[in-house]
Amino acid sequence: MSSDAHVIVNLDVPGPVISRHLYGHFAEHLGRGIYEGFWVGEDSSLPHRDGIRLDVVEALRALQVPNLRWPGGCFADEYHWRDGVGPREHRPRVVNSHWGDIVETNHFGTHEFMALCELLGAEPYVNGNLGSGTVQEMSEWVEYLTRADDSPMARLRRENGRDEPWRVPFWGLGNEAWGCGGNMTPEHYAHEARRYATFCRDHSANRLTRIATGAPDDDLRWTRALMEALSCLGCQKEPTNVFQAISFHYYTHAGEGIQSSPARGFSGDEFHRTMRTALDIDRIITAHTAVMDAYDPRGAVALVCDEWGTWWRAEEGTNPGFLEQQSTLRDALVASIHFDAFHRHAARLRMANIAQTVNVLQAMLHTSADGGLVLTPTYHVFEMNKGHQDATSLPLHVLSSPTVSVDGDEFSAISISASTTGSTALVSLSNLSADAPLPVRVELRGRAAGIRRARILTGDAADAANTFTEPTRVAPAPFDASLDAGALVATLPPHSFATVELDLA
Repeated sequence: MSSDAHVIVNLDVPGPVISRHLYGHFAEHLGRGIYEGFWVGEDSSLPHRDGIRLDVVEALRALQVPNLRWPGGCFADEYHWRDGVGPREHRPRVVNSHWGDIVETNHFGTHEFMALCELLGAEPYVNGNLGSGTVQEMSEWVEYLTRADDSPMARLRRENGRDEPWRVPFWGLGNEAWGCGGNMTPEHYAHEARRYATFCRDHSANRLTRIATGAPDDDLRWTRALMEALSCLGCQKEPTNVFQAISFHYYTHAGEGIQSSPARGFSGDEFHRTMRTALDIDRIITAHTAVMDAYDPRGAVALVCDEWGTWWRAEEGTNPGFLEQQSTLRDALVASIHFDAFHRHAARLRMANIAQTVNVLQAMLHTSADGGLVLTPTYHVFEMNKGHQDATSLPLHVLSSPTVSVDGDEFSAISISASTTGSTALVSLSNLSADAPLPVRVELRGRAAGIRRARILTGDAADAANTFTEPTRVAPAPFDASLDAGALVATLPPHSFATVELDLA
């Protein structure tokens, strides 16, 4: 195998558009994700807008967050939306049995979430309660949010202070029905999804994308059952337009399963096992896509990965049920691997949501009650990659690459993707080796190109992280990349991620 990576990018051959919604986020009522993360309350001394923490909003606006999923997750299937509307002092307290067994105040509810989305410039993805709720309850929530006339729920919304309806484009029909959402079989849930979706109406000018909850990882039984609820195998008919998307969830770990190993202090082999697990996302998307193609060859139904990311043991000294973990360069590379796969599968995969946005799992931001805020390495991958949003993917071919070996398996040391907006292109590259630099030569074919900007994200160790005392230990820096006879030439340090922005002639 070659000692360097040799790649061809065809700048003049357009692929599918990379939906900006592949860069979506997730905020669950879990630990300090909502409370102390997004929401500090109207009595807080920290800068806020009606209780929403403004430095968090400002940091996330720089990512161009396209959509935000809420209120769960597992919490969604025990959440009753009427508990979270009306005067806060009258809202009932409930037990959050999934995450820490704590008392939930319901101070952050529907109106607060919609205000947060407006501040972020993000489209709301509301996840309804199919597990412990009723069809009527979910139907009325849609009406409350989106109906413009004097219907009962529209009147209730006005009584609670909001005259005009909101636009809610994305609607989840429960969450993880195979587990915390009801321990259902695929066939039973498929019937329930059809029933609930039927009564989630398109009110006024609002049009819902109804998202059926699907598989854990590569459990294709769920995708098959849901597609059979919409279409017939090989009949070439358009799928029944009951729900418009199917989701799946995939979490990355170091080989032993989620919550099994620490976020820091890992070995080189543990780093490489994590890269191997992250790379498996490509196989899983391919498998779900193959099932969907058989029932829906024209691609009417979208595939959605609305929970993804790393899941390590909780930080020592924190509530284990709050899922707080440090984010390192290893996590950043897991994100870059996922985005490269998402770009390759953009024809069918049209939305994804990292778990989660603030203080939980693979977070963008860590906050403290005294006003501290840290941008994680994963945050920087999102920021460096935001030029891919709504861009046209470009086909590429890895002709040769060094490989990484772990436990007798081998995988390529390079992960790469590229896109164009017409006059510009963005190339994203990752070195998945923990200890070896990676010389790269990327032939740019079809159009003349010049380098506008090149940046790199790396550090002195694979478990380097940003903390409140060292907030910029891992941050983007200028990258030494050049053009040689129409080829992009650079050397990626170990455990690094880089982006190169190109001007095209």
